[in-house]
Amino acid sequence: MIPAVSHLGLLDDEDIALDLAALDLSALDHEGVSLDPYFALLKEMEGRLAPAAGADADGLRQGRIMAELLAGKYAFSGDHQTYDAPLNADMIRVLDRRRGLPVSLSILYVALARRIGWIAFALNTPGHVLVRIGPPGAAVVIDPFNGGAPVPMAHIADLLAGALGARVALTKDHLAPMSNRQVLVRLLLNQASRAERGGDRARARAIYERATTVAPAHAQCWWDLARLQWQTGQAEKARDSLSAMLEITRDPVRRAHIVSMMETVAR
Repeated sequence: MIPAVSHLGLLDDEDIALDLAALDLSALDHEGVSLDPYFALLKEMEGRLAPAAGADADGLRQGRIMAELLAGKYAFSGDHQTYDAPLNADMIRVLDRRRGLPVSLSILYVALARRIGWIAFALNTPGHVLVRIGPPGAAVVIDPFNGGAPVPMAHIADLLAGALGARVALTKDHLAPMSNRQVLVRLLLNQASRAERGGDRARARAIYERATTVAPAHAQCWWDLARLQWQTGQAEKARDSLSAMLEITRDPVRRAHIVSMMETVAR
């Protein structure tokens, strides 16, 4: 467990403020950097949005207001040129550069909307996180990576086909709201996968450790942490991670797989 972010693993999911949690995680890579200017920026944006809080607006209007502020006034947009750069999943650098990944920008949109009492969720769309905003019955889907523009269902189907293949049918599960922990894990997995692709297994291992601290019930994070610990010569730590995974796993087939892996590591 990492002391600086251990509180995130103890909070009820609904008590996690996505933007503040993402900054706490980012601060782990920026030793000595004060978060006060970033908190001030978030507060400033909230203040500019606040006059619209009481307006009787549907999701389309709310989405337009959010886009005018974040994409217009503050120039936040997706980084199309250097999409895979690790800094696009680093919230401090996202706020510095006003550029980011779909998931990091979605955190800003969702958190800011919630700050003034609007209903907003990051969606579990494969390959490209989107945001649903608006009251029940009048919500719309928007794309923070592309200026907060509304996303028609046909375009969502295209995104799904690009991520999973043309034969995969769009279902409600692909548009399911993510919990706050799921959003943070998805942000961290973006960092971990980029580190692994770049050959930095020590960095990837550290990111998976953060993920297990934030979401201790996320079994796959424990598995990936154990895998990297084993690959980098940390057999005892790998066994501890597999034991933690075993404690939260109920599926008998998967439990047998974990036990087999623990025996392999022990040998």
